[in-house]
Amino acid sequence: MVDRFRIRAATKGDLEGVAAIERDVFPDPWPASSFVPLLEHDALVAEISGQIAGYLFGRSAADEAEVLNLAVLPEYRRAGLGRRLLETVFDGWEARGVARVYLEVRASNEGALAFYQALGFWPSAVRRGYYSQPKEDALVLTRNLGSGTPK
Repeated sequence: MVDRFRIRAATKGDLEGVAAIERDVFPDPWPASSFVPLLEHDALVAEISGQIAGYLFGRSAADEAEVLNLAVLPEYRRAGLGRRLLETVFDGWEARGVARVYLEVRASNEGALAFYQALGFWPSAVRRGYYSQPKEDALVLTRNLGSGTPK
């Protein structure tokens, strides 16, 4: 299934599809307008037969980067799509000298935690009450980039 999709830069025309996935997978979804300024940073979509099946939005500054939002439609999970989105952005960040990546994830999201830990992330901090609807803590996960870091 991995060969059936392609990763490309997100465009403004993709935001309706991104917002639909956002509403489908998150209990407290971002509105489409929240993604517009992120198009100027690291914005990727995974496309299958012309349909947006997943996306990643991130940004970097100096030697650090942050994954701001990553989602894959439920029917395409466990097919390598999320991994490929992350690997693609990691390659770009590494080429720009990024050494460390951060992201937040709901403390109760065991599936996401297992996914990120399998990709070399580790819990480094807790943000109390970070999420709303429902209110919940976020775990800050960290990953080093560079040689010797598993992908």
